[in-house]
Amino acid sequence: MPPKGAHLAGFVLPAHHGLMAVPERSPEPHRERGAQEPRRCLVTGATGYIGGRLVPELLAAGYQVRCVARSPEKLRDHPWAGRVETVRGDVTDEESIGAALEGVDVAYYLVHALGTGAGFEETDRRAARIFGERARAAGVHRIVYLGGLTPGGVPERELSPHLRSRAEVGRVLLDSGVPTAVLRAGVIVGSGSASFEMLRYLTERLPVMVTPRWVHTRTQPIAVRDVLRLLVGCATLPDDVHRTFDIGGPDVLTYLDMMRRYAEVTGLRRRLVVPVPVLTPRLSGLWVGLVTPVPGAIARPLVESLRHEVVCAERDIVRYVPDPSGGPLGVDRALELALRRVRDAKVATRWSSAATPGAAGDPLPTDPDWAGGSLYQDRRARAVDASPEDVWRVVEGIGGENGWYSMPLAWALRGWIDTLVGGVGLRRGRRDAARLRVGDSLDFWRVEEVLPPRLLRLRAEMRLPGLAWLEMTVDRDARGGTVYRQRALFHPRGLAGHLYWWSVAPFHALVFGGMARNIAARAEKDVAGRGTGGTDAAGTSTSASRSW
Repeated sequence: MPPKGAHLAGFVLPAHHGLMAVPERSPEPHRERGAQEPRRCLVTGATGYIGGRLVPELLAAGYQVRCVARSPEKLRDHPWAGRVETVRGDVTDEESIGAALEGVDVAYYLVHALGTGAGFEETDRRAARIFGERARAAGVHRIVYLGGLTPGGVPERELSPHLRSRAEVGRVLLDSGVPTAVLRAGVIVGSGSASFEMLRYLTERLPVMVTPRWVHTRTQPIAVRDVLRLLVGCATLPDDVHRTFDIGGPDVLTYLDMMRRYAEVTGLRRRLVVPVPVLTPRLSGLWVGLVTPVPGAIARPLVESLRHEVVCAERDIVRYVPDPSGGPLGVDRALELALRRVRDAKVATRWSSAATPGAAGDPLPTDPDWAGGSLYQDRRARAVDASPEDVWRVVEGIGGENGWYSMPLAWALRGWIDTLVGGVGLRRGRRDAARLRVGDSLDFWRVEEVLPPRLLRLRAEMRLPGLAWLEMTVDRDARGGTVYRQRALFHPRGLAGHLYWWSVAPFHALVFGGMARNIAARAEKDVAGRGTGGTDAAGTSTSASRSW
């Protein structure tokens, strides 16, 4: 049911091609902005893949930008952070999102609750209703929403929960009383996108591909730069434009065609395809989760969205946002650009930029405020004959292709176990090989805090019966020497959590102790390799401890 008071007066013309009636506006007059004052855009989901790339595009187009996030600190290290206004808010909280929408001209809705549990559709519905109602009350001129392309002629009840919820959110926003543009995209091709990573790893890792039926379904992919161009263009749509738009690139092809195109672009040998018609979308999602870095919780809805043909039924958006001189990017060019970004380590955001579905987001409990029960700790400290800056370079380079500096087999085994139980495993790697920023995913960790050249704190996103952190600090001792300190912390959840800690505690000396030793040794080796001196320091080593 649409929210009370938000029903549209008017009608809807035939799907895809007609304009919806302009909604009745709020009785409050709109704000009048000065002739020279740029319009203000609100971006929800700025910590995510699309939102994190949209912000700099809006800034480049001359807009003022306000970002709303549940954890604004995750935006702190973005290169554009100093040019935007950042506010704390949640789309499910009427008060905070209402305050964030005050003074906004264009509001971008780029969030969804996928993976938050069985009730994610209700959460999406409620969040969209709150956002629409508060946008109308604030006098917002336009809402822009990026949804999913749905197949024509297929009853909504037969769609995957993911696509069904995306479609419903679009309807709720269109019913809000605010002029709304709903852009519906299929597969988005760009460096770091979940669709691109899935395509990339499936093609590169499987010279012989066992393929389910959905790889023969036609789709119309679109390059991420075209998605961003259209999103920015929607900020200037006339007030009487209130409808959905299908958006896609110039190529219509099957997913199998895309895999073959990827192989050609990267110079791989032609892949042998073995069709397996009994592989269901659910089993396919598990299979994709095992083969690619994309976990099953995200791969499953992507696969389910490929069950039906998703091809644009219209291209009306070009009447308002014209194509660039060379036209929208084709698949081959989009793949080439994405690969270049990956190879040059210039991936601005990744599919994992947003919090992993189901992962805990609780901050590290601090002493003496912590009153949540047991907090197990493993502490290590080592003197290092190197400068703090040399040690920091090693610390900040941890994870991804560089590994974890101890027991690679043990880390690999833990990653496989996490993957098998539906977690993210170790395959997410790093966004940047040398630098970390708050909010980055790092294998099965998330960067919770990074303060160069002193502190790196990671929060675990692996499947655990509790919450876990890994904290690494570089300090000077009383004599001016360099000391590397390391803490592994675990807050158990129930009896299973306590049993888990004590079952793995015997291995901490090998895993965490080895990590501390090898980080120190690596820094010292780097210094010796440059032929420079280090610092004298004495260190201590502490065993696992327990505090509260």
